[in-house]
Amino acid sequence: MSGPRAGARTPAHQVTTRNLGAAYPLVADSGLGHRGVLIGRDLLGGSFVYDPFELYAQGHLSNPNMVVFGQIGRGKSAFVKTYLWRQAVFGRQAWVVDPKGEYSSLAEAWGTRPVALRPGGPVRLNPLDPAPSVVKTTTTPPDGSDCSDHRGREQADRRHSELLSSLATSCLGRDLMPRERVAVDLALVTVANHCDVVTLPAVVETLLDPSASVAKSIRTTKAALLEDGRDVALELRRLVHGDLRGMFDGPTTPGLDLSAPLVVLDLSALYNSPALGVLMACATAWLQATLANRVGVAGRSGAQVLVVVDEAWAVLANLGVARWLQASWKLSRAFGVANIAVLHRLSDLNAVGAAGSEQVGLAEGLLSDSETRVVYAQPPGELHKAAQLLSLSSTEAELLPQLRRGTALWKVGQSGFLVQHLLSTMERDLVDTDRAMELRP
Repeated sequence: MSGPRAGARTPAHQVTTRNLGAAYPLVADSGLGHRGVLIGRDLLGGSFVYDPFELYAQGHLSNPNMVVFGQIGRGKSAFVKTYLWRQAVFGRQAWVVDPKGEYSSLAEAWGTRPVALRPGGPVRLNPLDPAPSVVKTTTTPPDGSDCSDHRGREQADRRHSELLSSLATSCLGRDLMPRERVAVDLALVTVANHCDVVTLPAVVETLLDPSASVAKSIRTTKAALLEDGRDVALELRRLVHGDLRGMFDGPTTPGLDLSAPLVVLDLSALYNSPALGVLMACATAWLQATLANRVGVAGRSGAQVLVVVDEAWAVLANLGVARWLQASWKLSRAFGVANIAVLHRLSDLNAVGAAGSEQVGLAEGLLSDSETRVVYAQPPGELHKAAQLLSLSSTEAELLPQLRRGTALWKVGQSGFLVQHLLSTMERDLVDTDRAMELRP
């Protein structure tokens, strides 16, 4: 067997630039172009610009959603707030579910006020507001009925059923039984046939007093149908007559200004409540219905919207609500929405449930449906989980504990970037959360 001659040089290793990125991560990426929002400085050279809608249109991303991770004090909130602020220049609107009341300063800078929700307060949002179909058809059926109206009604009924089932699952702490789901569906259809707008009080009342004719349609009795839906009705009643009344228990309060560049739903009055996840789901459902209405009226050319779900762990920890949120995440492209979930640590995704549980699977699925991941500094104990969930190279994972404040690892599709977020003087005052720590008597 012959071998290489003594002293012969080993041939140079040749690879494409695509494979070179894997061999030398964080060095070989060529950037994301220059169309979109300036985030800051790429620490390996040049500026860093990012826009999910542009990247989706160019085929670089398969979805516009983002997940942001970061320990407290590392610049996570500053990035999210200034990112929304800068997107307004491009005509994008931002809607925020704010469980801690941290976006009031940003709203004030925009000349608007947060929509503050509290039990018994003056503002109500109806999570069952009607949402027309995104898909329309010009084909008229033989009976002369409107296909688009029929399909829109079916989609609205399905969305309402999924939301109510998720809320009931959350409150009951278990999956709904088949007869309970049927009771919910029948109650929704009954209310929709008799009311212009479906509301939670009307659904609860129908569950507690079903009609004999509806019961007969599924070959049962009124008493049996009442029993089938009683537990669901009593749990949903909490949102109508219980300690959570006065927020989602009627038609949406007229006169709310939803045309502002920033719409903030402030849930801070219930931040420490165990029902926070349910409230966030109701708020997000109302946002989704409103966005769907806009798409139905304006078509796909309507304004693009960024929807921020801060403290997303509160939603993901709740099985029923997490199921619903994941379903709404998948609708982002149809509604022209880029969702942003904000969490503290990678392990938050596993802390939402027991190992191997559906909650953990849903949380990881939400990550899979977010092709942009922005990771600020993480403690050393998070490295293994980060590498596993984000498919990081060993070089990328080892960087996470060393990241300084304002610097993040960006994973956009298969590309990785090390980005220092830059703030203007005005923005620095806008996002400053350290003032209380700096006050002196």
